[in-house]
Amino acid sequence: MSSAVGKVFGFLLLLLATFLWIGQAVTALTGGEKAAASAVEISPEGGESIFWGKGRCFTCHSMGDRGSAVRGPNQGVFGENFPLPIGARAAERAKERSQKTGQTYTATDYLVESLAEPGAYVVEGYKNEMAIVYAPPIALNLKEVKAVIAYLQSQGGELDLESLEKPNEVSKKFFAKMAAAQAAGGGDPSAGEQVYASNCASCHVIKGKGGKIGPELSSVAGKGAKYIEDSILRPAKSITPGFETWTLTDKAGRKTIGLKTADTASEVEITKANGEKVRVAKADIKELDQDKDASVMPDNLNEAMTVKDLQDVLAYMMLQKSE
Repeated sequence: MSSAVGKVFGFLLLLLATFLWIGQAVTALTGGEKAAASAVEISPEGGESIFWGKGRCFTCHSMGDRGSAVRGPNQGVFGENFPLPIGARAAERAKERSQKTGQTYTATDYLVESLAEPGAYVVEGYKNEMAIVYAPPIALNLKEVKAVIAYLQSQGGELDLESLEKPNEVSKKFFAKMAAAQAAGGGDPSAGEQVYASNCASCHVIKGKGGKIGPELSSVAGKGAKYIEDSILRPAKSITPGFETWTLTDKAGRKTIGLKTADTASEVEITKANGEKVRVAKADIKELDQDKDASVMPDNLNEAMTVKDLQDVLAYMMLQKSE
């Protein structure tokens, strides 16, 4: 009996060892290493640990002859297509971005943009399919992103940690985008802008554009992600003064529900959720009541939007700050 138990135990040990060996072999094949267990410093060494670990960059990119991934451009010197490592390559691409955008880009700006908005510059021969590294499932924080950039800078370029600690206006914009996504619990602000355009812009104004049925959102980030999320999922919880819901019933029994957008000596104007304006003479009004428990804003947006949509639009909202 003990002999049989010993054989089973031995088989299980052999099976476990086999799984561990396969895992190590796959990691070695892709060039990956274990993610650092502790917080990284903003340095080439810290960035290297993220690149080959938590950031999973090695699943798409190799570094010279380190790694075997080919889905994304090699970040080192490799063959005829990559005669320069990414640090030196970034300086050349910064010139292209400057000409394209009309803004002066540095090598650091290009590297920051490549992580904040990977679709802005897609290397010829490759697809626009890079993961959003500051959103789930990778979800790098700003310090980890800066560490990766320091690592990429060090590959044949100028290591410029000051440009990461004190970014210029170009990089600051991209870092703000990543910070907004993180404040919103993950999400892509660019995708969130599209969600906003489809679901919100007809009622809300941002920077002078949009409808005026709901409050202006040009500086809504100052109210915080929790407030914004509650306003989307539970719009009646906190209604901005001036945007209360009114129900007007005329003497014929017809009801009009919406915002009271005008109240003169002779008539009342109600703006419905679809933007339609209804004017009713005061002589024809039977009742005009404010509903403190209702909002003109739809209360079923949680059904219309996916979880990703919500995270993305929250990230976009967290970018809306006063100038």
